[in-house]
Parts: sequence; C-alpha cells; structure tokens
Amino acid sequence: MGILSGLKNLLGQINEIDSSIYSKSRDFADVYAKNIELEEEIAARTKELEQANQTILTLNSVWDMMNSSQPLSNMLEKIVNILHEDLDYTFAVILKIEKDENGNKYFSVKADSGNRSIAQALSFINETMETYRLPYITNSIAVKSVLENKILSTPDMTGMLRMFFPRLTEEQLKEVMSGINSKSCTIIPLKYSNDKFGTMIVTSQRDNVTDTEMNFLSLYANQVELAITVAGLFEEVKKQAITDPLTGLYNRRYFEENIIKEAERSLRLKQPFSLIALDLDYLKRINDTYGHQYGDIAIKTIGNVLKKEARSIDIPSRIGGEEFELLLPGVDSKGALIAAERIRKSIENQVIDTIGGITASIGVATFLEHSDRIDELTELADQAMYKAKISGRNQVRIAQKIDSTSWQQTAIETFMDIISKRRISIDDSTMNTINLKLEKLKSNVSNENSVDAIYSVVDLISQTYNQSYKAGTTKSKLYLAEMIAKRIDLQPDEINKLRLALMLYDIGNLMIPNAILNKKEPLTEEEKNIIHTHPLLAAREILKPISNIQEVIPIIENHHENWDGSGYPEKKSGIEIPISSQIILLVDAFYAMTQDRPYRQAYDIDKIIDIIKSEADKRWSKKLVEDFIYVVKNESLF
Repeated sequence: MGILSGLKNLLGQINEIDSSIYSKSRDFADVYAKNIELEEEIAARTKELEQANQTILTLNSVWDMMNSSQPLSNMLEKIVNILHEDLDYTFAVILKIEKDENGNKYFSVKADSGNRSIAQALSFINETMETYRLPYITNSIAVKSVLENKILSTPDMTGMLRMFFPRLTEEQLKEVMSGINSKSCTIIPLKYSNDKFGTMIVTSQRDNVTDTEMNFLSLYANQVELAITVAGLFEEVKKQAITDPLTGLYNRRYFEENIIKEAERSLRLKQPFSLIALDLDYLKRINDTYGHQYGDIAIKTIGNVLKKEARSIDIPSRIGGEEFELLLPGVDSKGALIAAERIRKSIENQVIDTIGGITASIGVATFLEHSDRIDELTELADQAMYKAKISGRNQVRIAQKIDSTSWQQTAIETFMDIISKRRISIDDSTMNTINLKLEKLKSNVSNENSVDAIYSVVDLISQTYNQSYKAGTTKSKLYLAEMIAKRIDLQPDEINKLRLALMLYDIGNLMIPNAILNKKEPLTEEEKNIIHTHPLLAAREILKPISNIQEVIPIIENHHENWDGSGYPEKKSGIEIPISSQIILLVDAFYAMTQDRPYRQAYDIDKIIDIIKSEADKRWSKKLVEDFIYVVKNESLF
C-alpha cells in the first residue's frame, strides 16, 4: 500500500510538471504568434509610410513643375513618366477630349509613358500616337468615367484594347495582348477650369485597386488638373502676347521676330522663302455702309481663310487694320504665286450675311530672288499688293524690283520712253531740246554732271505747264527730299524710288488745260475735280505702260493724299499713305510757297514754316513736320 501510495503521489507530481510545461509552451506559442502578427503589422505600417512618403514626394514634384511655368506638353510628359517610373504603373497616358471638323468628339493623346504593345497596336493600323484619334464611345468605361467624374477600374484589358483600337483584327488583338503584362486598368477623369478635359489612364500588374491607391490617384488627379490649369493659363497669356485678338492670327510683333529668324535660316541654307502681303478690298466702304461691326466680320473672315490655307509651318499674321502678311518658309516665287491665288479664290468664295462677297488684293515677294534684305522684301511685297489694288483689286501681283545701282539710268530711260512715244503733249521745240539732252545722257550716265542734266530735263518739262517754275528747282527739291528721307532713316533703295517719283510726280499736269493751271481766279468745283485727276493721270495714263518704274507709281498716286484723309484722289489717311508720298507733298508745298503764283506773291521762309506747322496732323504728320523743320534749319538750302 505504501508503495502504491508513493507511486500515485509521484504520478501526480509528474502530471503537475507536464501541465506546467504544456501551459508554458502554449504561452510561448501565443507570444511567438503575437510577435509574428506584430512584425507583419509593423511591415504593413512601414509600407504605408513609404507609400505616403512617395505620394508626398510625387505630389511635390508635380507642384514644383507648376511653379516652373513649363509648357503644358512638357508637364504632362513628366507626369506620366512619374507614374510609370516612380510608382510602378506599367503604362500611363493622358487623353484630351477634342472635336473633329464635323463636331464629333474623340480622344487625342497629350502624353504617354511609352509601351511596346501599344506601339505594336498602332503599327498594325498605320497610326502614330501623336496623330491617332481614339474613339469617344458613349457607353465605354473611359467616357463613363469622364461623364460621372468618377475613378473606375477594370481587369478587362482585352476590352480596353478593343475599345481604343477597334480596327485591330482578332489575330492582331491576340498578338498585342500576348505582350501585355498588366492585369488591371484604372481610368481617372480630369477637369480644366470646371470643364471636362479628358482622362488619365494607368495600367498595373495588380489585380485590384485598393482604397489607398484610389485615394492617391484622386489626389494625384487633383494636382494634374491644377498643373493643366496653371500651364493652360501660362499658354493662354503667352498666346495673347503673340496673337491678334480679332482674328486669332499672329500679331505684328511675332511676325517681325520670325521673319528675322527665317531670313537668317534662308541665308545660311541658301533656301528662299516667300512673303504674301494681303489687303482687304473696300474696307472703308464696308464700314461706312454697314458699320464697323461688319468690317470686323470681314477682317475675321480673311483671318479664317488664312488659317485654313496656311501650312503648319507658315506664319499667318494680321499686321494692322485690313493688312495681313503670310510667311511661307522654303517656298519660292512660283509656289508662292500658287498659294496666293488659292487664297484669293477662297476669299472671293466667302459669302457674309448682309455684306455679301468680299475680295482682297495680294502681293508676293521672295527672299533671295527679289531681295536679300527684310525691309526691302516687305516693301516689295506691299508695293506688289498695292499694284494689284490699283489695277482693279481682287488679283495677285508679284514683286518687281528697281535696279538700285543706277536710278539715273532708270530716269533717263523713262524720260526717253515718254518723249519718244509722245506720252505727253509739249511743243516740238521743247521736245527736240529734251530729246538732245537725253541722247547725250544715254551714253554718259556715269558722268558727274549727268544728274544735273536730268534735273534740267525735269525743269524744262515743268516750265511747259508752270511758267513760274525756276531752273534749278528740281535739284533743290530733290536735295531737301533726300535730307528728310535720311533724317527718318529711309533705306537707300527707298530713297532711289523717292528720287524717281519726285521727278515724275507732277507730269500728269501736262494733261490738264493751261487755262486751269494758270487761272488767277478761284477754281470752280469742276476745275478742282480736273486738277484732282493729275496724280492718276500721271500714274495710269503716262507711267503705267513703262515697265521699269512700276515701283514708284504708288508714291506718285498718293502724293496729294493728306494725313487727315482730306486729300485726293482716294482720301487715304495716316499710315495708309506711303511716307515717300508724304515727303513729296511737303516738299512740293514748300517750294510752291517760295515761288510767285498768279493769285499770290511768294512767302518768306518763316511764313512758310508757320503755315506748314499749322497743317501738322492735317496735311502731313506732326513727326514729318518736325523732321522737315530740323532739316530746313540745319541744312544750307538757301
């Protein structure tokens, strides 16, 4: 019994020890399990912190981009690259909602991170990411995301490909899908100034999008929208600085900056470029008849035609008023004439409510062909345009440059043509005298006395209709005109044109009866109208048939136009009048006042200056009067 009792006690003690050991091992197991659970939680929290930190860094990088005033395209490219490279999305793209020519919506790619499978899909349908128009399908997940302003996700990668590339065959679709390692696609809507901009799409190797990821993408989209808004405003301000507000074309400053760059490129590569100068016909008539709002509509219509007809590299610009310029890089005169005629026809085909049809006069000049100087090229294009206008409007003319090496030779040939073909009516004796002078000059143009001989020819012609015209007056007029021209920095070629115009501007008087020209009593309205025809008579009846002086005709036609629009024959005003015409008008008036007239005696210099000053901003510009007075007071004219 004693032995059995001892064994029981021993077994009891052993059971107590086993129970204690089991209890402690269970406690150790619980502690171990809890340690593992805690480690997992710490790892999860660490990962969340890392993700939060990455989110902050990513959002900061977008913020930094916004503060850098980068172009919108650069910003969007960096945004999708961050998603792809830093946040492990297999592909990222930003799409913008656009409208085609018929008003139908589509998505255009504004930025993408690049993807081999997408590139393969595009190659199958012969498209590029830059030009491809992704379908805007109303019931698609992409459009639904935009319309509901909600982030949506789908695992149907095949469906997404089929939606955006409907032209892929099933075989092509399978081949593209074989290279895609993404398991889900998330669509995030984007807004711009409270309007629907488009969408940002990301693909991932993860099956599902977590709530945390959704929150991040929502925050990221907000930053992207802000970036689009800031960059869009920057682009808008930049656009406004270079854009004409009425037409949406480039403005004068942008045109002038770019023609300089184009000229530098042209000289470097020995490649021509062309300039089209365009002027809307009858704008004043439109304004006077229908009101300035319709004049603006006509100007806008020209702008729309130029935008439609211009290539992407061309620079269509509104220079001011009804004047436009179109810069055509890499285009020679033949190509420019074709483009100009196409523009002319397109304008002619426009029909505007109330106004009806409109037309334009167009001039063409080509760099390296007509000139290798920008200032001269623009002047030649303008003169060709003006030639189109005075020849009946609604036509295209190409520039013809005066040979600037010998304006004297041009003058001699012009007068020989006038005299030999009897384009003016003068007595035989004077005709013979002039003819002899011209024959001598013809073979001796380089002689230093040739210029004076040319002046004497002009003096002789002028004296046939103006008996008070003194010998030597032409030379004095030319000297004063040259001093004024140099004072205002007129280019040498323009001074040569001014010289020619000054010797020819009054030749139309030879077609006006002497009884009117030398009448002492006040002229009747009918007689005044006859006088007012002499600029056009000179330009169109006498000089137009002479090919080598076409460039000076606009100067002669406008030499009686007043700064305030009260002149004749077309009542032009301000900068519509060529500066050389204004110089001739002023010089002519000055010398007329120094000579006796049938109806008055000559004035002294002080009286003349006072009269000219009183006509500032009326007959001529105030600035020109100031330059004239400076020349008169500082040059030895008398």
